[in-house]
Amino acid sequence: MLQIDRWKRILIIGICVLGLAYAMPNLFYKRVEAHNDAIASIEKTGVTTPEDEAARAGWPNWLPSGLVNLGLDLRGGAHLLAEVQVGDVYKSRMDALWPELRRALAEERGTIGAIRRVNAPEGTLKIEIGTPDQMARAVEIARGFSDPITTLSGAGQSSLAISGQGSTLTIQLSDAEKSATDDRTIQQSLEIIRRRVDEVGTREPTIMRQGSDRILIQVPGIGSAEELKALIGTTAKLTFNSVVGTGSDPDARVGVGQVVLPSVDQDGVYYTIEETPVVTGEELTDALPASDQNGLPSVDFRFNPSGARKFGAYTSANVGQPFAIVLDDEVISAPVIRQAITTGSGQISGSMDYEEANRLAVLLRAGALPAELTFLEERTIGPELGQDSVDAGKLASMVGFVAVIVLMVLSYGMFGVFASVALAVNMALIFGVLSIIGATLTLPGIAGIVLTIGMAVDANVLVFERIREELKTARGPARAIELGYERAMSAIVDANITTLIIAAILFVLGSGPVKGFAVTLSIGIVTSVFTALWVTRLITITWFERARPRKIEV
Repeated sequence: MLQIDRWKRILIIGICVLGLAYAMPNLFYKRVEAHNDAIASIEKTGVTTPEDEAARAGWPNWLPSGLVNLGLDLRGGAHLLAEVQVGDVYKSRMDALWPELRRALAEERGTIGAIRRVNAPEGTLKIEIGTPDQMARAVEIARGFSDPITTLSGAGQSSLAISGQGSTLTIQLSDAEKSATDDRTIQQSLEIIRRRVDEVGTREPTIMRQGSDRILIQVPGIGSAEELKALIGTTAKLTFNSVVGTGSDPDARVGVGQVVLPSVDQDGVYYTIEETPVVTGEELTDALPASDQNGLPSVDFRFNPSGARKFGAYTSANVGQPFAIVLDDEVISAPVIRQAITTGSGQISGSMDYEEANRLAVLLRAGALPAELTFLEERTIGPELGQDSVDAGKLASMVGFVAVIVLMVLSYGMFGVFASVALAVNMALIFGVLSIIGATLTLPGIAGIVLTIGMAVDANVLVFERIREELKTARGPARAIELGYERAMSAIVDANITTLIIAAILFVLGSGPVKGFAVTLSIGIVTSVFTALWVTRLITITWFERARPRKIEV
């Protein structure tokens, strides 16, 4: 008999109402977006401004406030393709190894003689020893600093490749260690870039690895590619180094392990410093914008226990001597140590405004990039172009929606009207699900929705055609409708499962835009089957119970 249990009716109506409720915020996109931004700002800062309060009051708190995030091609923003210079990490590893190895070799000076670091290609450490016939002992000491590789591909190998020829000891990373280091460097860079972008409150950035040493960065809603580069393009590498001397010649001769860097505040002044830092920015635990004793913008920082211990020991042993605070290969300050600094905290001040101080604090909190980024491709997509895409997507969806409705009504009359109502509910459910999961909508995603509009009525067509056939043999219209839905179900499920499998393959194997298409298509398939088999059935049965027609035409 043609009927649906009451609990099923309540469940169907409840799902539809829930989908409509979660889809509704997208009709008031800017208002809800301002409401969400105000709440996030208040939670982050703990301060409520009149503007935040007005924006928060623009949307009721008891209503859903999830939105479908707009992708780069719909919202506008910046696109960067960066190459990570992994060779920088090899160099820093060798520079960090040198002080410890020098100390170990110096303890054996009576055996291997005097030691001296000599010039070598970047990423390679070369040391001359005074007694060449004791090279085997020097190699043995160096091997004590080599660790076994823990990765599956490098099992059984060591982290350092060590060789001795004549009086020269040569050390560099092994091939297996370089491969593992490259992977760690890329992963670390991805995480640091993600933290830096998230710090400034941008929405749904796409940050992903491409190839062996490249990173794709797409940030919707940001002003330009230059702005994005200013945020993530610097390594923000903070170090505290010993000062050897000062001068005005940028090309002054220096010893091995020393470099000449310019001063930020003093034009024409250059500092010769020890390249190996006393403490690095990696040992910072916090950095906050503040004001110095003169009321000028500054950044307060604090070290972790390891950094505080190193900094305290260095300042205790070098009272009266200058030390350099180096940021991105520029000396931003070179104060004289007046007393030992054992509290583990300090302050960076200089020629910066409050915006620069805040940005520097953000970069230092996020940590230093392990290697320099070289930007191979950069694009800025203006918001006007993104709005054009949104408008074009709306127009395509409306044209497809109206065309399908007209065709269904002309072909199936009253039943076509039922299918059109279900189609509208289907669109709402799609956007409701996208809002709930926080998905990002792109142009391919809009294409998936437009395709769903056409596919959504396929199931209804199968049901209505089956009802037509059953009217010729069944006993009465109620029995024809019931058999139509029952016998069309297997064909509908089979057809949509095959499409869902294809969508799953696209999602697993495809790139970002293809995945967006697969997501909207998959959601559309599920909601289409639900609306075709249950929503139109509920509408049809409700109408039939009220009208009680003796004869129907499909």
